[in-house]
Formats: sequence, structure tokens, C-alpha cells
Amino acid sequence: MKRFSLLLVFSMLLAAVPSRGQEAPRAASIEVIPTQLTLEVGDTATLAATVKDADGNVIEAPVMFFSRARRSVGVDPETGELEAYRPGSFVIIALVPTPGEGFSRRMMAEALRVDISITIPKPPLASLEVVEPPASYYTQTRVRLQTRLTDASGAEREDPVSFTSSDPSIVAVNTLGTLTLKKAGSAQITLRAPGVEARLPVRVQPNRTAALELRATAQEARTGDVIRFTALVLDGNGDPIEDLPVQYAFQARTVNHELGEPGSGLITEDGRFVADTPGEYTIVAASGAHTASMTVAITPRDVQREIEVLGQGRVSDRATSDLWIWEGPDGRDYAATGTHSADGHAYFWDVTEPSNIQLIDTIKVDARTVNDVKVSADGRIAVISREGASNRRNGLLILDVSDLYNKGAQVLARYDDELTGGVHNVFIYEDHIYALSAGRRYDVINIEDPSNPRRVGSFELDTPGHAIHDVWVVDGIAYSSNWQDGVVAVDVGGGGKGGSPRNPIELGRTPYPNGWNHAAFPFRSKSTGKFYMIGGDEAGLRGGTPGYEGEPPRMQGWVHIYEWDQWDEPSEVARYQVPEAGSHNLWVDEDKEVLYIAYYQGGLRIVDISGELLGDLYRQGREIAYFLPYDPEGFVPNAPFTWGPQPYKGNIFFADYNSGLWAVRLKPREGEQEPASENLP
Repeated sequence: MKRFSLLLVFSMLLAAVPSRGQEAPRAASIEVIPTQLTLEVGDTATLAATVKDADGNVIEAPVMFFSRARRSVGVDPETGELEAYRPGSFVIIALVPTPGEGFSRRMMAEALRVDISITIPKPPLASLEVVEPPASYYTQTRVRLQTRLTDASGAEREDPVSFTSSDPSIVAVNTLGTLTLKKAGSAQITLRAPGVEARLPVRVQPNRTAALELRATAQEARTGDVIRFTALVLDGNGDPIEDLPVQYAFQARTVNHELGEPGSGLITEDGRFVADTPGEYTIVAASGAHTASMTVAITPRDVQREIEVLGQGRVSDRATSDLWIWEGPDGRDYAATGTHSADGHAYFWDVTEPSNIQLIDTIKVDARTVNDVKVSADGRIAVISREGASNRRNGLLILDVSDLYNKGAQVLARYDDELTGGVHNVFIYEDHIYALSAGRRYDVINIEDPSNPRRVGSFELDTPGHAIHDVWVVDGIAYSSNWQDGVVAVDVGGGGKGGSPRNPIELGRTPYPNGWNHAAFPFRSKSTGKFYMIGGDEAGLRGGTPGYEGEPPRMQGWVHIYEWDQWDEPSEVARYQVPEAGSHNLWVDEDKEVLYIAYYQGGLRIVDISGELLGDLYRQGREIAYFLPYDPEGFVPNAPFTWGPQPYKGNIFFADYNSGLWAVRLKPREGEQEPASENLP
């Protein structure tokens, strides 16, 4: 089934609609059958639309369909064929556009339209199991059971589960599934959810604990630093008992308690502790009737710095999309930026002197949006994506940018074979372009001869309603952002599984329960050696509410951080979340262990990611600086809507949707030496 973005649907519509100068019957009403529909997961159905003029006569007019939740219920924009992917209540919209209008929110609001209500009930539950139950159970301890519910479609569910014990005098269980092990003996725990049941035999052994000792990797730390606590459970001979459960908790006494600042932190089940606020924290370990405690001192992280604005390449007549900064063969530094929802421009800038950014060339293509721009590692080849072409043949353009000053950006090739659904994002890696196709997959295009590109491979998931937003390639591994399917790692030559551009092989994927995975950036921590994956959300404010009049929509979402040292064992360990804004694109400087995030209305955010990462990085004071690019002459004046960052030669460049290209830097802290400029050719 074909599924497209809203922008592309309208582009298709506009290509089919007569202009105001052409004679055509005027559409006055649209009827769709049915207007309400219930589908089971996996079912399909087709909507039928009829358009009439003011006299009630049936007329020929284009009708397009789109889904407000296309990853839960898909619809073919031309035929109206539906497919149900996930349970819930959703809306399909049938539209007849107004002739002569371009794509806009006003057009969407004023177009002739009908909303169709789609209900997809939850499939029946198929299985219930206890996940990794303890190998042993001991008196005077407590154990929390973890469960997994799966429905008939194979999806995991979070429906309520009830717990009962066959003998509460031996094992008592509460509504959360926590077992209290009272005395030696055997009992059975029964777990139930509608239509499914599981049983867990429990044999409780006597508790031989005689003492509990608590050890820590440090007794002083900053906010955001991880201290590892280890509780040793000892028997009467002083020997450790390995499998007795230990619970950890903490009590806080903060520095600014009298000012109303509460103690805040996190301690995990395995004893890792991190504090959000400075103060004294007493960690308590308990196993049965035995406890042990230790107090640690936490000081402020103190990483904040000021930002200095170096320069701006203002774009005020249209919206700016992504950027790429590189050093050209001539030793000068350049930037490319795209444009969004306009008329297909890409701009090329000289940024050798960030305080004097100069526009040196412009490319205009048949598109409404040039969403992405990328440049090869040698600085000679650029690729720009196209969406919303008038003939619906979108694809991408390959450009020679090796001599921008003398020759400008020269078109070497256009490539649109099977990319007509719109190319939202691209990446160049070792003579190959990885290009998204219709939001469903990415194709691998060989450009060893950039004037003669050819497809050599492709990668697509097989999950229901799957979609893709971005792809990023590092060390022969492609990391794609796949909304509800999370970040997917694929061997394209460096993963050790025999993959190549011709034969991409999946290595693993992260969970992503909120379904908003929009961007991904992998990095290996210099200070810990851990491999992390950063996944960024993108989501509109709930309900789709825009900002105040004249402002862009307000966005939400945050940044998820995964430990991913084993492909089959990703573990989400931390987050960075600005409460009042939403994330977009991001970049990691591995050498400096700094994360740069374009945070839409929250501007540019710069975050310390040194050391082990755990908990809420925003609350821990890891934010180094932020900058809101207000511009009274912007496309939307004084409305920061930051799109993408890139650190480069000691400076930070970023694109802002409403104000173009910016260059800033972090100012040295008091007493620090001024860094030498890295931008001189």
C-alpha cells in the first residue's frame, strides 16, 4: 500500500487540479462511503468518494485520502484503500483541493473535505508469561515479577494483569506483582489477563543472611556522575550469598532545601546512583531484615558557558531546512542549506569566516522542499533531496561542488528511479548514497561514477505500518530512524555479519515505545568505552495545536539514550528533555563528549555527555548552554524553530527554519585560554 506525507499528498493533488484559468465544474460537496468503519488489525477496506457540484450533479474531480495516524492505519492517497495496523480510534481525511492554491495549513483547513472515523479494536490476548523469574526464592525478601503480554497480532500489550497466590502464608502477592516471601515452603502464583493465564511455581528457601555490607565506587561526585553501589549479602561464615535480592533506596538532604529545592536522583535495581541536585545523599540497601547505608556528597556539575554569536546567513523569504558544513578542495569552508515548503532552492555559502557568511551560489530544482543536503567526505560531491515535484518524479540531484567559486554547484545527474514518492533524507558514505524512498525504505545508490548513479541495494522493514524518517552511516553500519520500530542498525560493510551496500543485513534495533523516533546518532564514549545510541523524538503538541498567531507549531519530544554494546541487548538508560519544547536533529562531538541538539522552539541546546550516562540529563545540570535565534527579519519574525546543528572547527553551525544559517561558539570560561581559530584555510 502506498503511504505518503501530507506535503506530498497535496503536491499530487495540485498536479491533478485545473488552474483557475481552466474551465471546470466547481466542486460543492463530497460524499464518502462509509463515514464510519471498524476494522480488525490486518484487515483492509476501500473508501468510495463522490464529488458533486452546486446543482447536485456528480462531477469528475480529484479526491485524495490521507491518514492522521499513518503508522496505525494506512491509506492509499489515490484509491482510498485502507489497512489497519494498530488498535485505536483514528481519522482518515478525504480532500478536494481548491484550484490554484498552494500547500498551506489554511488550504488544509478550507479545502472541501470529509472526515472518516476508523475504529480498530484491540486483538484478543494470545499469551502471558513471566520474564526472567528468579532462580531462587528466600524468606524475608521481596521480588517484583516482570510480565509480558502478547496479543494475536504479535504486539506486546500493557493490559492489567491480576496475581493470586495459592498459599499467602508462604508467598503473598500484591496487585503490582510483588512477592513477599514469608516462610519456607512451596506455593503457586497465578497470573491472569482476559483470555490468558500463566502459573509460576515458587519454592521458598530459608534465608541464611547474617550481615549486609555496602560498598561504593566513590563517596563524592558531581550531579550527573554515576556512583556504583554494591551490596554484599553474607552468611554466618562471612561468605557471600550471590542470588539474594537486594533493594536500594536513598534519602536526600539538598544544599538549597530551604529554598524549596527537593532532593532528586535515581538509583537502579543493580545499585547505580545518580543525583540531579547537589547535597548529601544516604543510600540504603536492604535484603530481608538486614540493611546497610552510606552517605555521599554531591556537588554541582558546573559546566555552564556563554554563547557568542559569530554570524548569520539570513534567509527571510522562505523556510530553511537542513545544513551541511565541509572543507572544500581549495581549503575554504562551505555550507549547504535546503529550503522547506517553498519552490525548490538549495543555497551554498562560504563560511570560512563565520563572522562574514557569504551566499555564493543557488540551485533551484523542481520541488517544493529540498529537505536534506549532504556532501561527500572529500568535499567534491553533494546530493540534495527533492519532495513535491510538479510531475511527482522527486528523487535526488547529484552535484559537483569541487569548485564553487569559479563554477558553482553543477548538476551531474538526476536520479528518481523508484524514488517518486519523495526523498526526505539522504546520506553519502564511501561512494554510495543512502536515500529514503516514500518514507518506507532506503535505497543504496552507487556513485563511483557520479554522473551515472545506479541502485545496488535496498533495506526495508517488514513490520505492520513500518515507516522510516532518516538514515545515518558510520563505520560501515547504517542507523535508520523508524518511528515506532526504533533505531535499526544494519551491516553495510562494517558490522561483521557479511553485509554490504548490495546486501544490507540487520544487526539489531532499539525499543521505542512512544513511536516518535525521528533521528539517530551513534557514538562511543571516550571516558567509559561504552557504545551509546542517541534517538531523537519528533512530535507535534498533543492535539496538533499550533503556536500563537504568526508563530510556528509548538513541538514536543525528547532525546533517548541507549547503551548498545550488544546488538540484541539495547537498554535505554538516560534522556535529555526540555519540558517546553521538542527535539529535531542532533549531532555528537565524540572527542569533546558534547551533544548538540536542534530543539525546535527551544533553540540550540548543548549538552555534556561525558562519563556514564544515567537518568535525566537536563535535571542533572548537564546543559552547557542554549541559544534562541530570535530574528526580527526572519521568515516568521522572532520565532526560533531550530532545525539542525553541526559542530565544525571549534564553532557551531545550525540551521533555523525561520531565519537561515547561524554560526556561534562557546565562549571560554573565566580563566580559560582563548582557543586558536580552527577556521583559517
